[in-house]
Formats: sequence, structure tokens, C-alpha cells
Amino acid sequence: MQQPEVLIEDITVWETQMFTVQNPLHDQIKQPLLELIYKLKAEQTLAIQSEVAPTAKHALHESTLDLLEQSDPAIQQLREFVEDMLTTVASAVNAPFWPEGAEAQANVVESWFHVTTNGGYHDTHAHPNCSWCGIYYVDAGECDITERNGVNRFYDPRHGADQYLDAGTAYLNGTGSWDFAAVEGQMVIFPSYLKHAAMPYFGKQDRVIIAFNSQVNFVEE
Repeated sequence: MQQPEVLIEDITVWETQMFTVQNPLHDQIKQPLLELIYKLKAEQTLAIQSEVAPTAKHALHESTLDLLEQSDPAIQQLREFVEDMLTTVASAVNAPFWPEGAEAQANVVESWFHVTTNGGYHDTHAHPNCSWCGIYYVDAGECDITERNGVNRFYDPRHGADQYLDAGTAYLNGTGSWDFAAVEGQMVIFPSYLKHAAMPYFGKQDRVIIAFNSQVNFVEE
């Protein structure tokens, strides 16, 4: 007796997408960015000038949350690159769910620097009041992915997904976390709900990054 055809539908649910992109102009803007960051750092009266969650941060300096609003040409060049990449990512991910013909624009609403010194880290956290976030590596210092020195670690949002591991769960990537190497000029883009941390950094040279939060809204015709 011939067996009836069986159709299996592949349904992807609760997917978390992250992206990396390399800034081709990083070599041109790295030094001006560093000069501005260290100038602002020298003017700060607090290590965590933003005053946001200071107890979650150790041996690092954080600016106020308006860094990419500075008029410095290198900052404005970086902001244009950041918002262009965020718009591209948000559009690619969401276009199938938008009204036909709709277009959107990503706008950075908060941005800041971290200058991390020897022994510095940022404890696990997520970013509220935004949809897409990013980390831009200005100077990787002595970060090392093999030693997990100064890496950014992202945590699986599917709580309990790795509580039992066998051959049937291999596709889940049951490590529970994902580490990114600090690559100068690279930007890591991630959804705001994704918990992450900057793991302890050890080195004589500073680790310098720019982080940002964005909101994405439809463009009015």
C-alpha cells in the first residue's frame, strides 16, 4: 500500500538576529575619534558621567549619552555610517512585516563612549527604550578572543533552552552565550532586549568603544 505524502512545514519562531559590519573608513576617523574621546574624558567630573548604573561598571569611564551629537566631523561621519547601517538592518529584518512600500529611518537617540582600563568590565544588562543597539570598536587595546579578554558576551534570551542537551538540541547552540572579538572599526548590531556584558579587560593600553541606542520610525511621505 502506497504511503500518503507527508508535508512538514518549517516554522522559525523566536529568532534573534545580530549583525556585524566593518567601517571601511575607520583608519581615517580613528585618531580624531580618540582625540575627542580623551578630551571629553579629561573634562568629566565623574567616571560614569552618565550616572547610569555606576555600580555595574568598574575601572572604566563613560560619557554622557549624547556623544554622536557632537559637531566634530569624525563623529558626524561615524553617525552617518551608524544610522545608515541600522536602517539597512532594520529594513531587511522587518520589511516582510511592514505595509507595502513602507520605508523607515533609524535614528540614534543615545550614544556614549567607554574607555576601559586594566581590570575594567561592564556587568550584564540590556538597553531599554530603543529597538536596535550597537557597539563600535574604536581601539581594541589588548583584547584577545582566545583568552576572552575584553570580549563582549551576549546571552541566549531563551531561558532554559540549554537545560537539557542531547543530539536533538544541537541546533539550539546550547552554549548559552556568544562572544565577539573586539575588532577595530567593526560594529556589532543587536536587538535591545538581548542581555550582554563587557567581560573583564586586562592590558596596559585602553580599550575604547562607542555604544549607541536607536529608534526606527516610518518615513512620512
